[in-house]
Amino acid sequence: MSRIGKLPVPVPPGVKVDYAQPLLKVSKGPVTLTRPIHRNITLKVEKDQLILAPVDDSPGNKALWGLHRTLVNNMVVGVHTGFTKVLEIVGVGWRVEAQEAKGAQILKLSLGYSHPIDFALPPLVKAQVDPKTLRITLTSPDKELLGLTAARLRAYRKPEPYKGKGIHYLGETIRRKVGKAGKAGGK
Repeated sequence: MSRIGKLPVPVPPGVKVDYAQPLLKVSKGPVTLTRPIHRNITLKVEKDQLILAPVDDSPGNKALWGLHRTLVNNMVVGVHTGFTKVLEIVGVGWRVEAQEAKGAQILKLSLGYSHPIDFALPPLVKAQVDPKTLRITLTSPDKELLGLTAARLRAYRKPEPYKGKGIHYLGETIRRKVGKAGKAGGK
């Protein structure tokens, strides 16, 4: 039995859940998230919780059970409170600024290349930039999209191990390497 899957997903007040096989729709205010539920997973919508169960006891269905319970929980938590990731830019002369263009938010990144990078954020992801500390705070109700956006931003300059320059997550530890030691004999 799945330890994660057997836990019911609590639905906070104000969150609306609609389930029409196979689509689950979770919404609160203007934010709506939609996800298909696998045919081997049954979902019961009760007034204040969602209960998931596998169709049979095969090992693959047990794995899907825990996965779908986590995905559904992320949808409910996302529309209710949202998720946040903070990225930090470390490098001399590197800059970032947020701009609005045609209803979409664009991050202008100067990361030591010969040209600036314009990174268009997906519609559900919002960014706040602190130009003094060079921190980008990304928020979104969709946890999967938030992680993907942060990973794409980080891919422009991954942290390098010698000086620690690059874009990294706040609190991430970078394993540092020692550079060349020079001549060992002195001549």
